[in-house]
Amino acid sequence: MSTGRSLTVLLLTVMSLTADPAFPPASDLPRQTALPDPLIARDGTRIGTVADWNDRRRPELKALIQHYMYGQLPERPDRVTFDVGAVHRDFLDGRATLKLIRIGFGDTDAPAIDLMLATPNGRPGRVPVFLAMNFCGNHAVTADPRVPLTRGWLYDSCKGCQENRATDEARGGQQQDWPIGEILDRGYAFATFCSSDIDSDRKDVSDGIYAWLAGKSGADARAADRGTIAAWAWGFHRCVDYLVQDPLVDGGRIAVVGHSRNGKTALLAAAFDERIALAIPHQAGCGGTAPSRGTVGESVKRINDVFPHWFGPGFKAFNDDPARLPFDQNALVALVAPRPVLFGNAAEDQWANPRGQFEVLKAAEGVYELLGGGRCDAAEPPPNDRLVASRLGYFIRPGKHSMTAGDWRVFLEFADRHLRPTR
Repeated sequence: MSTGRSLTVLLLTVMSLTADPAFPPASDLPRQTALPDPLIARDGTRIGTVADWNDRRRPELKALIQHYMYGQLPERPDRVTFDVGAVHRDFLDGRATLKLIRIGFGDTDAPAIDLMLATPNGRPGRVPVFLAMNFCGNHAVTADPRVPLTRGWLYDSCKGCQENRATDEARGGQQQDWPIGEILDRGYAFATFCSSDIDSDRKDVSDGIYAWLAGKSGADARAADRGTIAAWAWGFHRCVDYLVQDPLVDGGRIAVVGHSRNGKTALLAAAFDERIALAIPHQAGCGGTAPSRGTVGESVKRINDVFPHWFGPGFKAFNDDPARLPFDQNALVALVAPRPVLFGNAAEDQWANPRGQFEVLKAAEGVYELLGGGRCDAAEPPPNDRLVASRLGYFIRPGKHSMTAGDWRVFLEFADRHLRPTR
């Protein structure tokens, strides 16, 4: 298929609002007050074999989740390029190698992803890697002046940003929350990219992947309802495209991690890309790790009203009656099965519904058991600071909505359990 035709087809897939007869309107769907069982197919039959799950139910859930919630994830472009612009083997006083990679998509006007990759020096063989999306730019996670300032729109709340652009004062502005040295010393690589390379987080402006596709076809780049979380997940997938072929990284041991809206994105990315070996959505809340049917914290209506661009148009139809959703977030976790997933929480962050998140994990157990991943090693939420390290993992600590260096130590402990880096 030619590039032009491929882009047009992709845009129509992503942006179309045309009703699909295979998906009835929300008002015609039955109400289910409990979390729907991922092992019950749309026709009411129970999925009892691995083959039925992989060949029938998994594709069905992916279609439902995109149609009714996140919107369609863009497909992989025909052309993806990797330009390794710099390699510095003296990063962090010689403890690591820093690579700066630009991921492109063939056209000069296409969005490009600046991926920063740090790998520990002196480790035998390829190492597992943590991949994370950031909101304030790669330059904010390290003060190293060789990391370029992020090109795109940024929040003015990001340290050192003026008129929504990065300045040199922004360097290292968030490095206390990204303990790169500790990650590398534990035997992991660390990779990160900025959300604005994919799509800036603005409800009234579409300036990323969807705008580019719209420009190719002459269609309208809708601002609201565009499914920004799906676009960001697509960005994770393009970074994975690079990581699986980097000679220093073990492409079979890629962990994705994210906090809050980044956590929503990391979980969706893992659910739709089996190359991702482990997922850590931290305090991801409504639209991520908390149930849409939850009665604690943020609601479907609230998140759609405040962030109308995060999800596809179908999700708004459930604002007043989320019980009509034919799935809940346990289905998204089930799509990760049997790979490990860790839900991180904070006791004072009730807006993210920590108890409801635990119930989501438990409601995914049936699929994990079917696929050989076992159950969650806790019948009730654990006390503060006790990690449940089963493949369906859970952790809650004192404190508020944040991702800290202390949280990263828990992430590393969980990854040590399941990815086993070479010491």
